[in-house]
Amino acid sequence: RIRINGEQIPQIDVVNFVQHNTAVFDQFKPSFFEITTILAFTWFARQQVDIAIIETGMGGRLDATNIIKPEVCLITNVSLDHTQFLGNTVQEIAVEKAGIIKQQVPIVISELQENLTPIYEAKANELHTPLLKAYEYYYCNAIVQNNNKNILDIVRLDTHYTFKFEVDLQGTYQVKNVIGVLSVIDVLKGIGWNITDYSVQQGLAHVQTLSGFKGRWQIVSQQPLIVLDAAHNVAGMQFSMQQLNALNKNIHIVMGMVRDKDITQVLSLLPAHAIYYFCQADSPRAMPADEIQQLALQYHIQSVVIPDVNKALETAKTAASVDDVIWVGGSLYVLGELALNK
Repeated sequence: RIRINGEQIPQIDVVNFVQHNTAVFDQFKPSFFEITTILAFTWFARQQVDIAIIETGMGGRLDATNIIKPEVCLITNVSLDHTQFLGNTVQEIAVEKAGIIKQQVPIVISELQENLTPIYEAKANELHTPLLKAYEYYYCNAIVQNNNKNILDIVRLDTHYTFKFEVDLQGTYQVKNVIGVLSVIDVLKGIGWNITDYSVQQGLAHVQTLSGFKGRWQIVSQQPLIVLDAAHNVAGMQFSMQQLNALNKNIHIVMGMVRDKDITQVLSLLPAHAIYYFCQADSPRAMPADEIQQLALQYHIQSVVIPDVNKALETAKTAASVDDVIWVGGSLYVLGELALNK
């Protein structure tokens, strides 16, 4: 995830960084995410990047990334996740997200969540910060899926001009993210950054290549259709299952989860008519597949337990016809173990 112009940080730079800072790490015991954040900031500074896009790891207010003074901030959406750290309601989590808002640094909200908007507005007013709601400037008029890409018609509301964008991230929920990105670009242009329309077109068309993103409704096979999706919380699973059900195909679901997610809520969103193969990643956080199977019974989900992730997928591929769809997800750990995703 640490890249410049689409190129990953060289391994030698990572090794040198760790060796140089081992004594500091031994003294202060930072988390893995804190170490990678320091690594990214150090490498970006040495490479003298023009713009660095920094994503929070969890929440915002107390996140390791929240030590910078950015040009602009973006909040996408809020759902129940990491509740043991961020709070048990979306309002509590939104307060943590709002912690990235800084004095006189524009903040963009990409998605309308009416019960959360007052939280962002109050924080922005407190810090005398301009707040922009992307959905008041742009909306998606049409979306067409073609050759594993989304073709979006995005309308600018004040001019009624329609932009056509090709996006190589295939989930329909990416529309909301694109609207947020366009608003952020407007802010950057307004403060002097020269970002051409061509650069925007090319950036959106090659998000996966430039960012290394995997597992966001990632199609890796057509016959049968195999979709990898890292959806693991309620909001993400709702979007993913809507798109999956809309395919009108026989569904096979290969799934594993970690213990600290709202597993019962996620299971309640799964289609009962699908064929299930529960697995577990090689991680201490992973919930045993047989425990997921037992929890799923209350939702009338029938399944087989195949703990090994790759064997579970191979079993699903053997059972599926060329016209079926196999959805693999529930955890980034699961997707990370797939041989076809290396």
